[in-house]
Amino acid sequence: MIYDDKSFQSGWSDFSGIQQQIIDTLPTPVFFRKPEGELLFVNRAFCELVDCGQVVFSGKTLSDFLDPNRLEPFERLDGELLAGKGKQHYEARIRNIAGATCEYAFEKSLIHDESGALIGIFCLMRDLCELRKIERRVEEALEASEMASAMLHKIRAGIVIVDSDWHVINSNPGFAQLIGGDVAELYESVPGLKGANLKELVPDTIYRMFVSIMSSGEASLDRDLRYQNKLLHVSVITIYKNRVVGALIRDMSAPALVREEIVSRAHRVNKQNMETVQKIAFLLGENASVMEELLHSIIESYSYGEEDEA
Repeated sequence: MIYDDKSFQSGWSDFSGIQQQIIDTLPTPVFFRKPEGELLFVNRAFCELVDCGQVVFSGKTLSDFLDPNRLEPFERLDGELLAGKGKQHYEARIRNIAGATCEYAFEKSLIHDESGALIGIFCLMRDLCELRKIERRVEEALEASEMASAMLHKIRAGIVIVDSDWHVINSNPGFAQLIGGDVAELYESVPGLKGANLKELVPDTIYRMFVSIMSSGEASLDRDLRYQNKLLHVSVITIYKNRVVGALIRDMSAPALVREEIVSRAHRVNKQNMETVQKIAFLLGENASVMEELLHSIIESYSYGEEDEA
């Protein structure tokens, strides 16, 4: 970028090359215009926004670079600014002459000279497109979180999720009921037990399972244990490695769950057996041609032996 006489604009004698360099370093578009609308100067970011290249701005207005059909609200707001106290903020979508659109926040101020006479309107434009994208992602994340929380509370098995500081991120009623005692009472006053210390909620055996998975980063750890005359099956899993860990706890003492678990484990054993059979079949198939050649060699050797004896 060459400044002074080859800067982005020329024609305003009070605007020096060093001043142009300063405003060109600003990452947000800015422009300064007379009360009548004529542009006095703009910065590099504004030129990039309207895709105008290096031009002389003297005598030009915003309608030369933005969609003139959408400038009426801006002209009306400028009129209100000129009639008001000197500062203005609003948000609006703009479209340049190339057809690209984006949402911006407009920060405008009236500029006066030393004698108090009005010189023009200075405007700084903040790009809101990225902010809107972030806001949409946050809204989607919140919706997904609410949906996940609702689903979590409908699962009968106990579920608890904790962070690396052992604070509960969320849990469901099934977890509180399985642990019982003070935990069940606490759940009534603190929905989801959010923020509670895991170590103070669960037996030491379960807590150590969480510590093991959190520190090792392993995918899961399963264990059956006796707790308050109940047989619990605890599955601790990694959600975000070394950062978030969850557990699924089922009461295997319930007759319906016992039958369900027997069937589930039988299915897993059958699946493992089938996979083993498939691997064996594959290996046999892969080596079938070798076996066939070996058998042929054995048969031929016997044939040669019989011919020699004859």
